[in-house]
Order: sequence, then structure tokens, then C-alpha cells
Amino acid sequence: MPAGVSWTSYLKMFAASLLAMCAGAQAVHRYYQPDLTIPEIPPKPGELKTELLGLKKRQHEPHNPTLPRTL
Repeated sequence: MPAGVSWTSYLKMFAASLLAMCAGAQAVHRYYQPDLTIPEIPPKPGELKTELLGLKKRQHEPHNPTLPRTL
């Protein structure tokens, strides 16, 4: 008896949580619709849309502690 509950209750809760996790993952996958194609030629640096371009810009700017940070 894990966690002081019967095996039947434990397995029901485990199955329900697993089902909820899979349903949530499927819902997010359908909402965002990721591009799962693999290109034949890898993209050059800077062409990939998932790179953090704002981070690169901020790294080159000098830091001024008197100005508020903006995202």
C-alpha cells in the first residue's frame, strides 16, 4: 500500500494523472503545431527562428545601472 492507500485507489489515481498529462501534452502540441520537418541542409547561424535574438543584442550593449531594464 503506497502512501497509505489501497492498490486500487493508487492505480486509479496513477492512471488518471497519466491520462491528464498525455491529454495536456497533446493539447499543447495541437495548439502550437510545431514544425517537425528536418531540413536537409542545417541552417546557418542567425537563420534559425528559435534563436534568442534579443539576448544577442543585449550582450553587445554596454550595461548602464542607472537606466531601468526593458525586455
